[in-house]
Amino acid sequence: MVNTNKNIKHDILKILYQAKADTVSGVRLSDSLDISRVAVWKHITALKQTGFEIESCPKGYALLNPDDLLLPFCFSSEFKTNIFHFQELESTMDKARAIAKKDAPHLSVVIAENQTTGRGRLNRKWFSSKGGLWFTLILKPDTPPPLAYIYNFAASLSLSTSLKRLFDVNVSVKWPNDLLLNDKKLVGLLSEMETRGDMVEFVNIGIGINVNNQPQKYEPKAVSLKDVLGKPVSRKLILETFLHDFKSRIQVIDCHKIIDLWKEQTSTIGSRVRIETLKDMHEGLAVDVDETGALMLQDSTGEIKKIIYGDCFHT
Repeated sequence: MVNTNKNIKHDILKILYQAKADTVSGVRLSDSLDISRVAVWKHITALKQTGFEIESCPKGYALLNPDDLLLPFCFSSEFKTNIFHFQELESTMDKARAIAKKDAPHLSVVIAENQTTGRGRLNRKWFSSKGGLWFTLILKPDTPPPLAYIYNFAASLSLSTSLKRLFDVNVSVKWPNDLLLNDKKLVGLLSEMETRGDMVEFVNIGIGINVNNQPQKYEPKAVSLKDVLGKPVSRKLILETFLHDFKSRIQVIDCHKIIDLWKEQTSTIGSRVRIETLKDMHEGLAVDVDETGALMLQDSTGEIKKIIYGDCFHT
């Protein structure tokens, strides 16, 4: 059964979005949607209550910050059919897993304005405050599981490249896949994989970007783009630019090239680090990242250890 109320709200948002912050009268909305002006007001009120920023005035209604809207119709035809947008989820990773199992297309994107139980590496809580960009990529590559790691490196490399090009900011990648801005955490990445037989069924990469939010309340060592640039920026611009860059980068996978380019943008190699896993902790000098994405760590005795996974802290 079609949810008529949901469709009307969607249509209201689309009309307001197309007006590009100009005021749209209640009469126009009423006529366009074939509903009463009272019904228009009720739908607008409900949209405001779920978090959409709509200004009401005697002349009608206007969508505030339309360029920041992340609904499917806001994106180019290349991506809009692959966008799954939600006002609130427990976790985009959990939702993406469910959608991936139901034949979601390759390079689908699950977006949430708010996550109530977002998580980071090693099951640490990820605070997803309003204004950030919280999404999970669903990838369905034709590849065996041992090669799936390269998509994580391709994602962090593409995002770093996109942010530098858009905003000319000092972004670096931190092993295994986070992004730092002025040595503070700007982006967190987390990946999960499921296999079928001897091939990958899907790889989901969760990405949280501090864009217009204030992460310092929960993470003192974090930073947002708004903090550094001194103004809010478009989350849609960031996401669409990243998707273009990432899609292009994974058209033909060249593991050596991706790792080499990643190493050019990392601040981990040459730094003293602490690596934490669920069971162990390693400290030393990060000397390299090998072709499999593993971190080569030199300990206090001079021995080189190969670290496959863990949470990395620059010390």
